[in-house]
Amino acid sequence: MRPLPLSLTAGLVTLSLTSPLLADDHWPAPVQALVDQGLEIHGEFAAPSGLSGFAASHRGREMAVYLTPDAEHALVGTLLDAEGNDLSAAPLDEYVRSGQEAEVWQRLEESHWIRDGDPQAARVIYTFTDPNCPYCARFHDQSRPWVKAGEVQLRHIMVGILRSDSPAKAAALLGAEDPAAALQAHQASDEGIEGSAQPRKIEEQVYANNQLFETLGLMATPTSYYRNDESRLEKVEGAPDAERLEAMMGSPRP
Repeated sequence: MRPLPLSLTAGLVTLSLTSPLLADDHWPAPVQALVDQGLEIHGEFAAPSGLSGFAASHRGREMAVYLTPDAEHALVGTLLDAEGNDLSAAPLDEYVRSGQEAEVWQRLEESHWIRDGDPQAARVIYTFTDPNCPYCARFHDQSRPWVKAGEVQLRHIMVGILRSDSPAKAAALLGAEDPAAALQAHQASDEGIEGSAQPRKIEEQVYANNQLFETLGLMATPTSYYRNDESRLEKVEGAPDAERLEAMMGSPRP
């Protein structure tokens, strides 16, 4: 695969392509050539000076593509006006970031988690939790005032990544008769839950959670996701400091 052309905010890089537009191509030829290299097009938008804009991403990196009026050239980069305003940011936010955030949130919803807190709580936080993670236990303790006040619901996505017995412990929690009570007992105990054999369905749930953790490119537990007051997705790695904790919980300590 040829590297995709890059640009700085000072201007645009031009990609000149003369390959003909095939009948089954969805995009104009220069844009299709980028798609063939691995670019994903998320949406098309109006651009000034006769350009056609395309909001795109490549391996998680967002970028704007502009097609010249003759449809013979594509430009990849950031479009600026005379005052230096970034004209690419809003379309990328609308078509790429918002869509990616919605997809991540849906995948979190569909994962295998244990509810901690009032099901009707206004703030929902998904947090990847390994049974052997001391920072997960710290975050659990940090969240208690908001959870007990009914303001926050934590959804613990149980993973087994830190130690050899982590998958078995995660499965034991997910497979417990009352997973929420088992998780609370585990966090309150110095020794915690013992790993135990579980039905294949439960073990596959832990495996699926581990796969999601890797797919999202995460490196540590806890890693938590929530929607802020503007409904944008936020990610927090590790146990947060006091200021970040209040932002996550959506309010000062009750």
